[in-house]
Amino acid sequence: MKKDLWKILIRYFILVLVAIPGFGYIYWLLSPLTVYPVAFLLNFLYNMQLMGNTILLNKIVLIEIIGACIAGSAYYFLLILNLSVPKTGWKKRIYMLLFAFGTFLIINILRIFILSVIYMSGSSLFDITHKVFWYLGSTLFVIMIWFIEVKIFKIKQIPFYSDIKTLYDKSIFRNRRSKSKKK
Repeated sequence: MKKDLWKILIRYFILVLVAIPGFGYIYWLLSPLTVYPVAFLLNFLYNMQLMGNTILLNKIVLIEIIGACIAGSAYYFLLILNLSVPKTGWKKRIYMLLFAFGTFLIINILRIFILSVIYMSGSSLFDITHKVFWYLGSTLFVIMIWFIEVKIFKIKQIPFYSDIKTLYDKSIFRNRRSKSKKK
């Protein structure tokens, strides 16, 4: 019981520890990992320059990759899903996180690249495409990544529920109930 409780407490403590300072460090880490590859890909199609998180074409600001484009909350949601699954060793959990973050990073880079090309072409589809990606895309990508992760890493437990069930099964409430049924 104590070992299970400690594992649960450590996992949720990490989630709280990550959330307390906000997402500033997530954006600090993931902004360059997103912006530079997008600029690299766009440079194949356009003669552009990169200034911080802003892409310039002929010294005119065309695209600014803001925090919402980086999608820090999607990474945090993937972290929550991965840390709220019990009975997973730390080595496997690290592989799961690397897979989830790496996959989302690649998808996000491609998403921003595609939106940038649509924008640069002057297409009237940019606004609707951007809104669909904004409202549905990230959520669907996170869900898709999670289901792929469940399949690849053979995850049998349900996030949060499995921990709650474990705590309940080991709690005094469960013990009282089973004792009263025996009488």
